[in-house]
Amino acid sequence: MTHLKLFRSAFLDFIDDPFYESEENSVRYIPDGLLVIESGMIKDFDHYDYLKDQYQGLKITHYPDFLIVPGFVDTHIHFPQTEMIASYGKQLLEWLNQYTFPTERKFSCKEYAQKIAAFFLDELLKNGTTTALVFATVFAGSVEAFFEEAYRRNLRMISGKVMMDRHTPAYLKDTPETAYEETKRLIQTWHQKGRLLYAITPRFAITSSPEQLKLAGKLLTEFPDVYLQTHLSENLKEVEIVAELFPEAPNYLGVYDQMGLVGERSIFAHSIHLTDEEFQRLSQAKSAIAFCPTSNLFLGSGLFKLHQAKSKIHPVSVGLGSDIGAGTSFSLLQTANEAYKVAQLQSQTLSPFQALFLATLGGAKALKLEDKIGNFGIGKEADFIVLDYQATPLMALRNQQIYPSQTLSEIAEKIFTAIILGDDRAIRATYIMGEVAYSQP
Repeated sequence: MTHLKLFRSAFLDFIDDPFYESEENSVRYIPDGLLVIESGMIKDFDHYDYLKDQYQGLKITHYPDFLIVPGFVDTHIHFPQTEMIASYGKQLLEWLNQYTFPTERKFSCKEYAQKIAAFFLDELLKNGTTTALVFATVFAGSVEAFFEEAYRRNLRMISGKVMMDRHTPAYLKDTPETAYEETKRLIQTWHQKGRLLYAITPRFAITSSPEQLKLAGKLLTEFPDVYLQTHLSENLKEVEIVAELFPEAPNYLGVYDQMGLVGERSIFAHSIHLTDEEFQRLSQAKSAIAFCPTSNLFLGSGLFKLHQAKSKIHPVSVGLGSDIGAGTSFSLLQTANEAYKVAQLQSQTLSPFQALFLATLGGAKALKLEDKIGNFGIGKEADFIVLDYQATPLMALRNQQIYPSQTLSEIAEKIFTAIILGDDRAIRATYIMGEVAYSQP
């Protein structure tokens, strides 16, 4: 038993969805718990008093004044846009042309892509994000660079080569055929290698011809266990242009649907300006939405209707997306902070537990990975973070009460302050498969 790793702390995770179930039935909070890990997998988890006799004499890593939660799951982010975060003052389409496309051009150099990928992954871990669904660029080398860096860190990551064959600068264009062949080769090389997974990645309907979208659909039928990631209804002007380019489609989602791209492993970023019919179709198809509040506010795109996506009649799986670099923070705490405000602006509520759910088990469910990550279920991969409620002087002043909290209402208040006031400084440590991958000095 000497190869076991034991962690003692307060723990919180989710065993059900707090949008649909009561907090008592969906939140699992253990003020003094023990997490037992064997070969990177969760072997045991319960109250410390229940388990301590079974593991006597073994070394325990103890975090007495902290909270351990599952690693954060980011369902939409662009690693090549890391260096252009906080680029001023444009709405989506102008912003892409002025900032994004020239930046992505640099990733034709694989060495450059490798450098940014390494920085990007370190930044994710520093912010407590252990799994992400990631856009690369149109260059296959940028995907290889990303996967090589993620593989070296033993991360559960999903990425894919962007497909773009029109309405984009010539230096970023591929063709339907090259996009198909390169994507196929990348899937065969990287999908299911270690903890890596592949996502077929047409940027959005405007930048892919019908021929390219059809070939993306063909790839999905050839490799049914890979993902599909793209953008949907982010910006009103974008929605108008899609309607002009695809007049035969009933709506924006219908463009993807006609090409065979709407399924259980499809994740659509933004989805702000959806019709009722589109919400219903996403629900029926068991597709997911990546809710990207910092990006949506930064680009003035609109307010996502979270309450409609999480309706009981036509429920749609939702995860949080930082959407770097239109998004303004790698931190899913800060992303949840903005999600709370987006709900408030629509006279809706987003509870602390609902927000944390979206960042953990909700994101895992959106990516169909809840059998592997998202909570402390026995047999799952041990990716988790140590949260510090007193990470800054202001947070310490706000959270003076005696630790650990004993009730759900007490812990909810601490989680809420961490969401509103916290950022990377609130992440004391990040563990990947039970091994420390980041720790504050």
